Amino acid sequence: MNPKTPTGLEPDTHVRPSVQANPQAPPRKSSGKGWVWFIVLLAAAGGAYFYWQRNNSSVAADASSAPGAGGGKKGRGMGGPPPVIAVHAKRGTIDVYVTGLGNVTPLYTDMVRSRVDGELMDVHYKEGDMVKKGDPLLQIDPRPYQVALEQAEGQLARDQALLANARVDQARYETLLKQNAIPEQQLATQKALVDQYIGIVKTDQGMIDSAKLNITYCHITAEISGRIGLRLVDPGNIVHATDTNALLVITQVQPISVVFPISEKDLDAVRKRFDGGQSLKVDAWDQGDSGRIATGTLATIDNQIDQTTGTVKLRANYENKDNALFPNQFINAHLLVQEKPGVVMLPTAAIQRTSTNSYVWLLDPESNTVKAQNIVEGVEEGDTSEISSGLNSGDAVVMTGVDKLNDGAKVNPTFQDGGRGPSGAGGGGARQANTTPNAPVNAPAGGKKRGGGKSTK
Repeated sequence: MNPKTPTGLEPDTHVRPSVQANPQAPPRKSSGKGWVWFIVLLAAAGGAYFYWQRNNSSVAADASSAPGAGGGKKGRGMGGPPPVIAVHAKRGTIDVYVTGLGNVTPLYTDMVRSRVDGELMDVHYKEGDMVKKGDPLLQIDPRPYQVALEQAEGQLARDQALLANARVDQARYETLLKQNAIPEQQLATQKALVDQYIGIVKTDQGMIDSAKLNITYCHITAEISGRIGLRLVDPGNIVHATDTNALLVITQVQPISVVFPISEKDLDAVRKRFDGGQSLKVDAWDQGDSGRIATGTLATIDNQIDQTTGTVKLRANYENKDNALFPNQFINAHLLVQEKPGVVMLPTAAIQRTSTNSYVWLLDPESNTVKAQNIVEGVEEGDTSEISSGLNSGDAVVMTGVDKLNDGAKVNPTFQDGGRGPSGAGGGGARQANTTPNAPVNAPAGGKKRGGGKSTK
């Protein structure tokens, strides 16, 4: 037995370290993830508070500006009647036009060709020049025809000498026949010879005239006054009288015409005035129909209707001194057919339309309330329309701001044409897009024609 080992009878004199029942785990090394999550949560809370604060501020602002909400002076009067732009119907003269898309057509076009064969020597013009009738244009080599002229003149001189000798012999034979010195047959033969020489002399004279005419044709001049186009043949080329292509083209531009079609349903009204001797004015507008180019008069009406289109062609002439009209240019022709005086007119923008009728928002000047008023439209031109029925001169009509109007609605009008309503409002306003809510029904639809207006109050 080991003496150092205690027995059960001997007390244990060695001191042992105390052991706890639940010893704590050794402390872990702390990380920085907790701080990151703390910062994220703090930022989210701040964002939520900022959004809540901003939303409450907007709601408070809307509530303060709402109609009837208390808010001091800033909140008063903001929910009154809607502002509108109004105009007055006026009485005046409106022009009735018949329109058609036409093109500018020269009255004369000269396709210059050569009448003789030869070399093109000189060109006496520049492309695009304005020339007058008789101005020199081209020079073809005349020398071959001058040689032919000299030959014809020489042949004529020879034959004239033969004719003179034959006439002397004829006179001698007539004397001898009276003396019975020669037979009568010899005199008759001499007379026939004289007549033969007369015919030869005439032929020679014709050859001379032909040569002179060919020399004249070598000098090509302008047959009409107008503008020259591009040069089609250059000097040095050989030209022929049988060539199909022209040497140059001249178009007359002063005066000039416009050919345009109109519907056959408008032909009777035009013919009645044209055949009666009335001068009908025709305005030429640009292709976009936005500006007038020139003013002319109706010159003629075609003699038949085109059955494929149901139209008839008309020609109007223009002085065109400023060269505003150019050949083959497309234009919009406005033919003035009638002037209608004393009609009620209204800006077209004030008219509301549905699929079945036309109407306006009529303004009551006493109460500043509106109601839908059915109308019948007449002719229309640009921004002016004739009102055949439904309105009187001086009636106030809402032109813009009609998108939320109903019968009996109260408005705050501003008159665009300088008038003033009972509320004393005046001045202008911005134009808006018009819509047609709450449109009245069962109103007669008005037809439209083109026209121009001259209004008087």
